[in-house]
Amino acid sequence: MLTSVVISAITCLVMILGVLFFPKIKVGKNGVASYWVIALIGALLLVVSGQTDFQRIGSALMTDNAINPLKILVLFISMTILSIYLDELGFFRYLANKTLKHAGNSQMKLFLYLYLIVSVLTVFTSNDVIILSFTPFICYFAKNAKINAIPYLAAEFVAANTWSMTLIIGNPTNIYLATANGIGFVEYLKVMIVPTLLSGLVAFAMLYLLFHKQLKQPICGEAEDVVIKEKFSLWVGIIHLAVCTVMLAISSYVGIEMWAVSACAVGSLVIWCLVIDLCSKRLPNELIACMKRAPWQLVPFVLSMFVMTIVLADKGVTQSIGQFLGSEYTLLRYGLASFVAANVVNNIPMSVLFCSIMEVASPVVMTKAVFATIVGSNVGAFLTPIGALAGIMWSGILNEHGLKFGYLDFLKIGITVALPALLAALLGLSIVL
Repeated sequence: MLTSVVISAITCLVMILGVLFFPKIKVGKNGVASYWVIALIGALLLVVSGQTDFQRIGSALMTDNAINPLKILVLFISMTILSIYLDELGFFRYLANKTLKHAGNSQMKLFLYLYLIVSVLTVFTSNDVIILSFTPFICYFAKNAKINAIPYLAAEFVAANTWSMTLIIGNPTNIYLATANGIGFVEYLKVMIVPTLLSGLVAFAMLYLLFHKQLKQPICGEAEDVVIKEKFSLWVGIIHLAVCTVMLAISSYVGIEMWAVSACAVGSLVIWCLVIDLCSKRLPNELIACMKRAPWQLVPFVLSMFVMTIVLADKGVTQSIGQFLGSEYTLLRYGLASFVAANVVNNIPMSVLFCSIMEVASPVVMTKAVFATIVGSNVGAFLTPIGALAGIMWSGILNEHGLKFGYLDFLKIGITVALPALLAALLGLSIVL
């Protein structure tokens, strides 16, 4: 047990240091993200040291159940591709510019409108895609308008990681935790709508208190005109995302697994894109860009953390943690524990770990523990940049645009907004459950 705990702990520590100090490893002229490379090395060390073997890992990956990480990865990456396709066609940028025009020269209106549109889009797409799409736009606009970009970037990041709790598809942690415990699309929504609403309102209120003085200055810049050239392709993408979302909602009633629904939606989109581009006699540029931008690095990362979890479970470590958390004050204990743990090991590995921890819980405790952990995995994302992959990518984009936003700056906003938002969501869960 000691060897597996030491290797896992060192892997997590080095992964955190990597994110903070050497986020990319250069290989020639190219670079790869360090976090998944470190996680992969940690998983291989567990195998080499005899803590597990490839036969045990293979049997776990081939198990036909909801916790199979391969199915969860297919679901998340498929939904991300559907969203990226819309982004490649300029859909999110178009909506963002419409928002700017409606705000006029009022920063307060822009702040409110931006929070609302990011919240709505996150519900039906993915928090990671929205953050990657909106962050560069906010940086450019703030620079041209000569206004402080930080309030808007904070509003975008908080909104994306709060309202991502609404649907099971909003965050890979939702997908993993819910499907691993047999929670369907509709059942998930019934429980999470109230906690998300309370958390979202509290988060906005705290953001307003934090930035309202800076938002009194007028906007000097103007929104650019964004024209969507491929309107037919855009409607094809919107329809695919809408139909996929509806099918996910009814999948449990018709006996189809969610990963299969999303995979079929992407397959259909690819065929449509190829036909449209063939008829137009042009290269499938949007489709190629989608495949390049898809979060493929999640595959080795999640699988490596899954291996770590298998080892810790086999050695009895996760069971001990589950017994320590106990069966009293479940919402508060699991909510706070997952919230903190997400900022130690990142929210995706935390979710994988907590799935194993919750195996010792009774059915009554299990339900509360799962939803409290889902809340912690989402809201914990804006406490520190370590909390989620979105935070790592977000910080990287800010650095590219010359915006200084260090760990302490992130933590300041995180403590002010994340803790009240977490407590509001847990209060919502206590009402529902």
